[in-house]
Amino acid sequence: MKVKILEKNDKEIKFSVEGITAGFANALRRIMMTEVPTMAIEWVDFKKNDSVLPDEVLANRLGQIPLTFEKKSYDLHAECKCGDKGCSRCQVELVLKKKGPGVVYSGDLKSKAKDVAPVFEKIPIVELFEDDELQFEAIAQLGFGKDHAKWQAAIVGYKYDKDVFIFNVESVSGLSADEVVTAAAEILEKKMVQFGKEVGKLK
Repeated sequence: MKVKILEKNDKEIKFSVEGITAGFANALRRIMMTEVPTMAIEWVDFKKNDSVLPDEVLANRLGQIPLTFEKKSYDLHAECKCGDKGCSRCQVELVLKKKGPGVVYSGDLKSKAKDVAPVFEKIPIVELFEDDELQFEAIAQLGFGKDHAKWQAAIVGYKYDKDVFIFNVESVSGLSADEVVTAAAEILEKKMVQFGKEVGKLK
């Protein structure tokens, strides 16, 4: 196997891989999109919502906002030692309180953790008119793109050209593009090791 980086920045990476099969390439692509854990808002408790949008629509919009996070600082909620009670290792609280008139942006979210914040500050959430108020508390957790699109780590495509697979990876999460690729490679390696163990049991 031979890997070569063709283009790279924080949000996008383009690389070529020689010596792999189409099945391997597709497995890597699917893992990058659906099995690399990212941080997103899962629960929202509205204290006040005078906006024109109902709570469930706002909650859905909030879930789509990509959040930065330190990978080593958090555990998946189901695997956390707190036993599903919720703690600083598996969830982060974000709050918002704003009065109109004006547009509510992702940057108005205030996080209780320094490493967790919207990737982009100018994502519009809703417009508030005169005397409208919006106030809520939200909980962000790690999750997988295979469970909900809000946790999708990246948009990934590849093409096959003369025995070489050329991948294009664009991060749509709080992870950099190369972090997505590295994490996916580690996950794929673990899957192959586990598969080898399971096959060994058949002997």
